[in-house]
Formats: sequence, C-alpha cells, structure tokens
Amino acid sequence: MLIVMNYSATAAEIDDVVKAVRNMGFRAEPIPGGERTAIGVLGNEGYVDDAVIRDLPGVQEVIHVSKPYKLVSRAFHPKSSVIDVCGIKIGKGCRPIVAAGPCAVEGEDQIVRTALAVKAAGADLLRGGAFKPRTGPHTFQGLREEGLRLLALARKESGLPIVTEVMSPDHVERVSECADLLQVGARNMQNFDLLRELGRSSKPVLLKRGMSATIEEFLSAAEYILTGGNPNMILCERGIRTFETAMRNTLDLSVVPLIEELSHLPIMVDPSHATGKRSLVPPMVRAALVAGAHGILVEVHPEPEKALSDGPQSLTFQGFEALMGDVRRLRSFLGFE
Repeated sequence: MLIVMNYSATAAEIDDVVKAVRNMGFRAEPIPGGERTAIGVLGNEGYVDDAVIRDLPGVQEVIHVSKPYKLVSRAFHPKSSVIDVCGIKIGKGCRPIVAAGPCAVEGEDQIVRTALAVKAAGADLLRGGAFKPRTGPHTFQGLREEGLRLLALARKESGLPIVTEVMSPDHVERVSECADLLQVGARNMQNFDLLRELGRSSKPVLLKRGMSATIEEFLSAAEYILTGGNPNMILCERGIRTFETAMRNTLDLSVVPLIEELSHLPIMVDPSHATGKRSLVPPMVRAALVAGAHGILVEVHPEPEKALSDGPQSLTFQGFEALMGDVRRLRSFLGFE
C-alpha cells in the first residue's frame, strides 16, 4: 500500500500517519518527493483495510499495490534512481557507462594489461571475476582471494573502479574491501541469504537476471536488497534461456524499456553472456544503448583464444577499441556527448 500525502502536509501529520501504520503492525517507509511525501506500507501479505489511514489529516489518497515488489516499483518511488559508483553516475539522464574486462582474473599480467587497455579505450569500470560459478566442477573456478588482490592492484594501476561477483553471504565483507560494485550473478539471483546480506551492505549492487527468471521474479529479488536497507541497486539483463541454441542465451532487450516503466532502478545489459559469440557483441551493444540501457558490460581479454573462461565471447583489445568508437558516436546521437 502507498499513502500519498498532500503537498501541504506538515511533518507532524506525516509522523502521525507513520505511527498509525506501525500501530497496524506494518513497516512505514517515508518517500520524500519534490512536491509531496509518500509513505510506503511494507510487511502486509494481503489486502490492508485503509479506513484508519485515509481520513487522517494530510492524506491525499491511498493506493493499493498488488505486486510482490514495492520499494523497487515506480508506484513507491516515481523518480528514477541514479546510482553513484566512485563518482560515476548510472541511471536515467546520465551518460551510459561501459564496464569492461575479462570474465575471470587469470594472473597479474593479464588483468593489469586489460585494465590499462580498456581504460585507454574509454571504459568506466573494470569487470573481472575472482570467484567464478561454473556449470561443471572441472572447469576453472577463479583465483578467489588471489583474484581479489590482483583486482585491487589493477584498480591502483588503472584508476578504474572494480565490479566483481560475490557468491556467498560469507564473502560479502571480504569482496567489499576490493570491489566498488558487487555483482550478483544469474545463478545467484535467488540466493536469498546472499541478497539479505547485501541489503545490509552500503556497497552498490549489480543484480543480474536469472537465466529463467520472469520480470516479477527479477524485481522481487531486487526487493530483498532494498528491503534490507541498501538502496544502491542496478539491474542487469544478461540473456535468458529459450529453445534457441544458436546463441548462448537469448538477449531480451524488451526488458530495458519495460523496467523503465515498472521500476525506478537503472538497468544495464551484458551482451557478452547473452550471445556467447564475439561477432554478436558489438551490434547488441548498439541495440541495447538505443533501447535505453544505462550501461553495458563487455568481456575483453588480451588473448581470447587462451582464456580460461568464456574466450569465444571476449573481445580483443582492438575489437574493444573499435566498439568504443561506436559507443561514443551513439552517445552523441542520443544526446549524451
């Protein structure tokens, strides 16, 4: 339920509504706006009788929200959120950003060379996996703690903020010491213990859509983090599983404008994991930006043919430099540069 206050409502009237909601056994979440305050009601599992609320002084209207996600929705938060990652703004109205780097950190030379190359080409963030969830147990699982150390070194050498994946609630504190943006991978989108722990963190979170997740499930997963108290959330479309086998996944670009309608959270797109094919990444980057994505994640490796993880979808340094030329031209066309 969402309680919309009159523009002239006093602080005392707002406090009285908050107290009334709490007396009903629910959580009240004031949402200050440019002209008026709204109060979100959380904790109810069904319809709430609003008779006690609607006649209180200062209340303009009461809106019943039937979706399982509330703090994520535009009904609760009409203004688009802009997330700050080390001074880089991500969200509506901001220049679309690019995070680039290898799927997995493999060694010092590899990650530092890549960091310097993508920085020179115009990347805003360095991506790289220290902990790698893989389908099979016999594949490369990442350097783990050593990978975090190397990412910290690459950040020092390049100046790029780091986005890397966290897989377990127990890892959140340690990964937060290295990462500037904590990524939740598709396989962990519904790892609810992890989401709750991230809700207690102050670090920005990048939540990837599960490979078979509906939009409602995707936004409900994000709700766990916001409900925990962390508002610094970015969503990411990385392709979904369909009957098609010609590509690794099917990139659902329609989710970009749909999320814009349903939620105030920024959304990025990962064409590398979506397509699994190097030649398809640049056109899907261009398409994602035109669709309204607030950022792009791209895999880049100095020698993709030798990569320990996801080489076929990784761009070379030269390929990434050419792609960034397209990105700059599109940003200009879209009015960002």
